[in-house]
Amino acid sequence: MTAIQLDDQGGLRHLITTQGLPRALIEQILDTAESFVPDPGAPPRKVPLLRGRTVFNLFFENSTRTRTTFELAAKRLSADVINMDVAHSSRAKGEDDLDTLFTLQAMGGSIFAIRHPENGAAARFAAHAADDVAIINAGDGSHAHPTQALLDVFTIRRHRPDFANLAVAIVGDVRHSRVAHSTIQALRTLGTRDIRVVGPERFLPPDPAALGVTAGTDCAALLRDADVVMGLRIQRERIDGDALEGVSDYHHRFGLTPANLAHARPDALVMHPGPINRGVEIDADVAYGRQSVILEQVRNGIAVRMAVMAIIAGNRQPRG
Repeated sequence: MTAIQLDDQGGLRHLITTQGLPRALIEQILDTAESFVPDPGAPPRKVPLLRGRTVFNLFFENSTRTRTTFELAAKRLSADVINMDVAHSSRAKGEDDLDTLFTLQAMGGSIFAIRHPENGAAARFAAHAADDVAIINAGDGSHAHPTQALLDVFTIRRHRPDFANLAVAIVGDVRHSRVAHSTIQALRTLGTRDIRVVGPERFLPPDPAALGVTAGTDCAALLRDADVVMGLRIQRERIDGDALEGVSDYHHRFGLTPANLAHARPDALVMHPGPINRGVEIDADVAYGRQSVILEQVRNGIAVRMAVMAIIAGNRQPRG
């Protein structure tokens, strides 16, 4: 994967996964994102870094936060932005996904933010993209969601910059979550070693040791003294059969409720990649309470996606 993502000088060519990204590159992205965060009370800045380039949002799955923040990010970089309505594209007539990519490349697309239900789809697009075209994975199946992971660690860093001494608990459907996989990888690269995942047995990763996490079903034990608590929704679209047996029991045992959060540090950050399901994995009062940085995550997503596109564009030459 490193060979696909990085160019011969180690610069960012495509962004497919956080796995294998060097720490220095992650920190470059986070530092660049800081420059795009507006000062408190100030309007967003528009910069000309992508002027003359076209960014396509090619989403084969539904999205609110990711697609909208990619669009805002590209526009603030002065790019032309096209949001593809895939459901009403020629794909409905049987066109292969790669032919869709080739067609849009021919129209002058420079950067493609792609969300797809299949694991490995982003790498497949990157392997077939033109030399001067960049692919950014906006989520592929249950595999990876690198820009979400980067905005997660960016948000954490703004509040708790000492990654080496962080205790992070991720609660919910970790097994099927591309966000969890990518965020765990990014945290580990940045030096975090105390990462816990908690949920029903069927939602835990099959090999926690390979991920470098501690896993279990005891919410009280695994949230104890956590600095960061991240909730995850149940990925019903990726689970065969009944995904959940009893909403009220799940919410009581694994939901981010005041009772469960009482085991974490009193100033623990509460995070969630969205969309949230109130009364299932999180209480509304917690989602918008004093410890929550959920809406900050959304805002930070614009700056982080600006940073990724700006860095990629700086490493690539547009077609003349």
